[in-house]
Amino acid sequence: MASTESISSIPIVDFSKWNIIDTACQQVAQEIVTACKKVGFVYITNHSLPETMLDEAFHWSKRFFKLAQDKKLKAPHPPGWDVHRGYSWPGLEKVSQAMSGRDDGDVSGQLREIPDIKESYDIGSDENKPQPNQWLPEEVLPGFKEFMLRFYWKCSLVGGEILQALAIGLDLDQNHLLAKHSGHNNQLRLLHYPPIPAEKLESNRATRCPAHTDWSSVTILFQDDCGGL
Repeated sequence: MASTESISSIPIVDFSKWNIIDTACQQVAQEIVTACKKVGFVYITNHSLPETMLDEAFHWSKRFFKLAQDKKLKAPHPPGWDVHRGYSWPGLEKVSQAMSGRDDGDVSGQLREIPDIKESYDIGSDENKPQPNQWLPEEVLPGFKEFMLRFYWKCSLVGGEILQALAIGLDLDQNHLLAKHSGHNNQLRLLHYPPIPAEKLESNRATRCPAHTDWSSVTILFQDDCGGL
């Protein structure tokens, strides 16, 4: 495990010992909690999500974002701020640390002067009725919906194991945090950053994804061989 004494590096926690013996679980739990307290981020290796499934998820993600724009727009992000589902095209979403009310047009306008150049597709539980999924017609990308729902719930299981580890590391009952997360309020986001001239970023005429704080209990981030996240 990498040292957690310096915030200049992200600790690495080997999750392969989880659920083997109590002492091993306790060690994993303490390492994760220490990393969260001292750094706020942690690399988790050897988790229970199969590498083959993760590879397949990236494959489907690439296929989705390679679709023609009119095809992707068959599952658009609904108007407004309160439903986070479906396809968001470059410039639609603006990420920021700034706080404002839902009707604060001045703040919103200032933030949107510099667009975020990324596109995303958000998925949730089909049982979360206030956040209805926006699926592509099956004929547009056959098999996409079926796989993404399986991937969503597998990620939810992995997240549940992390919540259990956090609870143990905080001297709580193992299921204390897990019991407060049904899985139906999770969000799975596919992200793609299209090519953009470096000059636009350097001159602040565009940005990727500015510094921000996620609103979830835990964010699990997978990336391909392109670094930077």
